[in-house]
Amino acid sequence: MERPEPDELWHPIAQDWYVSLAVSGQAKFYQPSDWQVARYVAEAMTRNLNASRFSAQMFAAVMGAMTELLTTEGARRRARLELERRRPDDEEAGVTVLDDYRAALGG
Repeated sequence: MERPEPDELWHPIAQDWYVSLAVSGQAKFYQPSDWQVARYVAEAMTRNLNASRFSAQMFAAVMGAMTELLTTEGARRRARLELERRRPDDEEAGVTVLDDYRAALGG
């Protein structure tokens, strides 16, 4: 299953976030269920951003779900996943599991 397209009715911030997932290194590990979670998060994000009163509780829930999708540096470090920055001559960013990297260095 390919990544579903973003909903045109989502808030622009939710659309940008969702689209950014596809070009992020951790997306290599996403399964169809992860994309469905991402769609749900974008919908929740949209509802909160469009609400007449911003909900801190909804924000916390959205951030928690974003963490589960490894969308922040801190979440990736806790999962021991390191993304290598894209170099101009590379086609895509690399993914390194920190334990493998440490083992290669003898540490």
